[in-house]
Amino acid sequence: MSTILKIFVFPAALIVMTLGIDTILGGHITPGGGFQGGAIIAGGFIFCVIVYGLKDSPIKFSHDFIARLESVGALTYVFLGLAGLIFSGYYLYNLGVDLYQIVPPFIKNLFDYPDPLHAGIIPYLNFVVGLKVFVGLSAVVIAFLGFKGEIEEEGEEEEI
Repeated sequence: MSTILKIFVFPAALIVMTLGIDTILGGHITPGGGFQGGAIIAGGFIFCVIVYGLKDSPIKFSHDFIARLESVGALTYVFLGLAGLIFSGYYLYNLGVDLYQIVPPFIKNLFDYPDPLHAGIIPYLNFVVGLKVFVGLSAVVIAFLGFKGEIEEEGEEEEI
């Protein structure tokens, strides 16, 4: 890859990943959410890996780290679902305390509407889904690039 592309890609990838994080964090009040944000973050990571290569990428994830991250995401999703099941009888029930109920009375009078920013477990589910999508898409690309590297190494050995 050209030097200009290598200079441009890393800052652009950081900006794209930041946009993905913003999409996940605002997913319960705006269009988007966990899946879209995770795909955007994975796109930034993949952008770096394709331009720099798997070994020279400034953003590096080991196979063990990715496996642990995916396990954390899956277990958190299951535990959030079980919390809803335990406290309400429904899996993934939207638990949460309405912040409007615990706000002091003198502040309550300033607002004529419930708190739109508190959505129970939905933001947590967005985060977990974003984590799973990011890890899943990134793992596919890492596996493909690793497989391509193995094929290239075998080809070099045969030529010698």
